[in-house]
Amino acid sequence: MKVGFIGLGRMGTAMAQRLLQAGHEVAVFNRTPAKAKPLADAGAKVVPSISEAAAFGEAVFTMLTDDAAVDDVARQKGGLLDALPKGGIHICSGTHGVGVIRALTAAHQERGQILVAAPILGRPEQVLAGVVGVVAGGPAEAIQRCTPLFAAIGRRTFEAGAEPAAATSLKLANNFVLGCAIEAMGEGFALIRKYGVAPEVFYDVMTDGLFAAPAYKVYGKIIVEESYDKAGQTAINGLKDAKLALAAGGTMNVPLPSGQVWHDRLAAAVARGEGEKDWAVMALEQARESGLA
Repeated sequence: MKVGFIGLGRMGTAMAQRLLQAGHEVAVFNRTPAKAKPLADAGAKVVPSISEAAAFGEAVFTMLTDDAAVDDVARQKGGLLDALPKGGIHICSGTHGVGVIRALTAAHQERGQILVAAPILGRPEQVLAGVVGVVAGGPAEAIQRCTPLFAAIGRRTFEAGAEPAAATSLKLANNFVLGCAIEAMGEGFALIRKYGVAPEVFYDVMTDGLFAAPAYKVYGKIIVEESYDKAGQTAINGLKDAKLALAAGGTMNVPLPSGQVWHDRLAAAVARGEGEKDWAVMALEQARESGLA
């Protein structure tokens, strides 16, 4: 397939690389053109505008940092709403709020366009390995058309339903559970350290038993090694996700008490100037409050 791709951060670049490796034709646009060079070397077409990326093929991906960025890319003069042809698909793969996804869904429908929300479950290195999940929400026919693209990016596509916002809520719920798991690990590591137990031992106990899952292995190792500078998901982006999850809960009157702890740990880390560290740095916040750092 021919597709456009807008937003070449670590996640977006990894996704575009996977699409190229699968034989798709990809036109890429990024506000900082230098970020497109590795993809150009891999065979991507670098285009100078959002409109050219949107008009390149059957669909256009956006992988952008926050709600303001995706709204701007869509609504600015010459943006996606102006440039995407009728029947064209905007595949929105960033982690966004339910409100902005609902608004963009309606705006695309008014123009005869289609929005498919397709957030990614995993980190950039997992995208490159092809082991992430894709959560897809939107009209069934549109999702079917996008299936080859999703198959190029991840190991499995989870269909959330006909509404794009459903996929958004699922991604936020997944990040909510993951964030709370990291917070719980941080508390567990702080407890055993106060009793003189080596963190490596607790890590082995967790990942050899009930918690032998990628999330505990990946983030547990980051906590043991204190390798917070090697960020997959940054603390500042994790804080954004926490705010979005709490807002989604508030909209539907769903209490998320654990989410407030998750939010506050990340807010404290960002306030300390650690926003660009991996969001597992919330475990360091726990260690500080326990008198361990």
